[in-house]
Amino acid sequence: MIRKRPSLWLKTRWHTKDRTFVMDEARKAELKDYSDKIGKNNLVPLWDRLKTLVTPEPKSPCQAHLWQYEDIRPVLLEAGHLLTAKEAERRVLILENPGMPGESKITTSLYAGIQLIMPGEIAPAHKHSQAAFRFIIEGSGAYTAVEGEKSYMRKGDLILTPNGRWHDHGNEGDEPTFWLDGLDIPIVQFLDASFMQHHSEETHEHVINDGDSLARYGSGMMPMDFEPVSNTSPVMKYPYDRTRENLITMKEAGNPDPCHGYKLMYVNPVDGKSAIPTMGAFMQLLPKGFDSSAYRSTDATVFSVVEGTGKSKIGDKTFNWGPNDTFVVPSWHYVQHFANDECVLFSYSDRSVQHALGLWRQDRGNR
Repeated sequence: MIRKRPSLWLKTRWHTKDRTFVMDEARKAELKDYSDKIGKNNLVPLWDRLKTLVTPEPKSPCQAHLWQYEDIRPVLLEAGHLLTAKEAERRVLILENPGMPGESKITTSLYAGIQLIMPGEIAPAHKHSQAAFRFIIEGSGAYTAVEGEKSYMRKGDLILTPNGRWHDHGNEGDEPTFWLDGLDIPIVQFLDASFMQHHSEETHEHVINDGDSLARYGSGMMPMDFEPVSNTSPVMKYPYDRTRENLITMKEAGNPDPCHGYKLMYVNPVDGKSAIPTMGAFMQLLPKGFDSSAYRSTDATVFSVVEGTGKSKIGDKTFNWGPNDTFVVPSWHYVQHFANDECVLFSYSDRSVQHALGLWRQDRGNR
């Protein structure tokens, strides 16, 4: 026979507004004793954790924040005189979200940093499980080489470093070069799938000219009998002049989207999906005087300003931005952009992962 304990239920009443139980102190103490007892066996009651595990809406420690390039550039140049690229391996200042101090994350799933390479330097070749975007902020004459293809950097260019590929950076020019590093480090870290290897030489052999992969795979054609070796784009560099030209063509052809202006996604030409499977990258043009409608989505998004000045209202905060500034919009936070001039914004997020898992959701201004 099952013994009933009506006294426990008599000590509890149902709070209908938020569907929770309201308990008296004796009842709370009894349940705490129970939790303490089973905790010795590494057991935890789900009823104590359910509200934090399964939330009605996204709840993230990620905070909206703006990093001004004018603050970053001089201190990164200072680091350029303190240690070489070889000593640092990668001379980078991490953009760490203030809501997650010590975690080296800009969102819960993404990493961001500003990297500097000085004239004449080489950042030695290595490879790792993490995939990366290199979005060029300032300078020319530097390059990233991936598996032998040497891609020279100009402002606004996007260069891919697929996971598991040898890559090195160098600067053959006469000025410092800065770029935004976007990596999926937190995703790989969460999955415990990180590997890294250093090359025996400073550089992997450079045998493929700049623009080779774009000509082969990014012009609406493919080499005969091409067989992709991964689900990452075979195009290593997406030049800014070509991207901007496409945005201008869109602008001339029709009205802007009320939430995004004119926005394009960098894609893998093989399948039309994201250029890197763990991260989506985008470029958008906001016409002069454009005020976007409120928009939110589940993918926390990192923005880098290429051209123009304006401001973005994120939740209840407003950030004024200009060229080369970086800001982050947390998951499920409304954002509105206000363009003083014609503005171009680069951005990246984990949208491709959320799409693949059937988790991505957006709200186009239904406030």
